[in-house]
Amino acid sequence: MKIEDIIDYFKTTQATITQAIEAFEPKTSFKGELQKNERGQTKPQILTDGTIIEKAAVNFTHSIGQKLPPAATVRKPELAGSPFQAVAISLIVHPQNPYVPTTHANLRFFQIGDDTSSGNWWFGGGFDLTPYYPFLEDIIHWHQMSKNACEPFGEDLYPQFKEACDEYFYIPHRKETRGVGGLFFEDLNTGNSEQDFGLVKSIGDHFLKAYLPILEKRYKMPFGEREREHQLLRRGRYAEFNLIYDRGTKYGLQSGRRIESVLASMPPVVKWGYQYQPEKESPEAEIFQYLHPKDWLS
Repeated sequence: MKIEDIIDYFKTTQATITQAIEAFEPKTSFKGELQKNERGQTKPQILTDGTIIEKAAVNFTHSIGQKLPPAATVRKPELAGSPFQAVAISLIVHPQNPYVPTTHANLRFFQIGDDTSSGNWWFGGGFDLTPYYPFLEDIIHWHQMSKNACEPFGEDLYPQFKEACDEYFYIPHRKETRGVGGLFFEDLNTGNSEQDFGLVKSIGDHFLKAYLPILEKRYKMPFGEREREHQLLRRGRYAEFNLIYDRGTKYGLQSGRRIESVLASMPPVVKWGYQYQPEKESPEAEIFQYLHPKDWLS
């Protein structure tokens, strides 16, 4: 495994995902240019104010640094401050229609030093789904694609990565999960770099298989001010998690990246309601039945 291969895969995946999302969007397109310097390269791709997609970001980065930020070494504190290279693709989709879920995905690779021969390298990432009006069939499909991505590499991986996702995307002060989960993994290094990279590619290749059918099914559903209000209030939970708990946000801020790029995952419009409490048995109250970990495929 070479870092150049990972760079090529992440760039190709970025192009594939942006093209697929643009195919739904008649009004606008992704914008952003490749930027290079001695610290690496970045290619942000941002879509805003669309008819179907209110905001989407699919960003590629390759960072070369002398001191690995603390947020990247929470589980490897002995490596903090080491010279490193990091490659990542990170994406978020915030749809206009409240019946379409928000989705997030991230794949990343860290390498200490100039090559992988030392064994100090690891993969991380995953994808997750945040519905505002949950549909059980959509959630089952999402988790089936998650399972399909992992199974060729071990039957124990999907349950392991699902549990890690439920634990990570949890909002302690709300006692809620951020959404209905998916996959999350950190510090992946089994010693077989080609197999580990194969798993990462499988997860990356299954993202569109998981999300596009849901987007296709829901984006034409009629909605009004009530549904929009609920969407904006639920986005508040999303913003709270990203600003308070998300290690990716902390890493971006610590690594000195452009602030607007670090915060590209934030919802474009969001509200907080002091007395926000949906009526019992209302469509809006349904969301709270889905904000605790479940075995969706049982």
